[in-house]
Amino acid sequence: MAGEPQADCLFCKIVAGSIPATVVRETETTVAFRDINPQAPTHVLVIPKVHYADGASLAAAEPTVAADILREAGQVALDEKIVDHGYRVVFNTGAGAGQTVFHAHAHVLGGRGLQWPPG
Repeated sequence: MAGEPQADCLFCKIVAGSIPATVVRETETTVAFRDINPQAPTHVLVIPKVHYADGASLAAAEPTVAADILREAGQVALDEKIVDHGYRVVFNTGAGAGQTVFHAHAHVLGGRGLQWPPG
């Protein structure tokens, strides 16, 4: 059921503490941790503690939690000292867009030049 932890979800397991992650921030509704395959010097994932397959379904069901993700992404950027140079927040939706874990999450990327359009 949407919103409930999923037994086969990697990110639900990180939220539950059964899989370790390098957590950089945690709130009542979110967890932020370093990506294990970073694409930039700073690459942190911000996830909701509730399970939704993607950002759009999270925003439709729980808009306050979706806003929490964006707020925490900004705080991660401040903590990581990438605000002045610039950073990117990305939500991949669907396998064709590169989503590999189907639990809503935002990538916070920075610490190097980020080209547009993205690859």
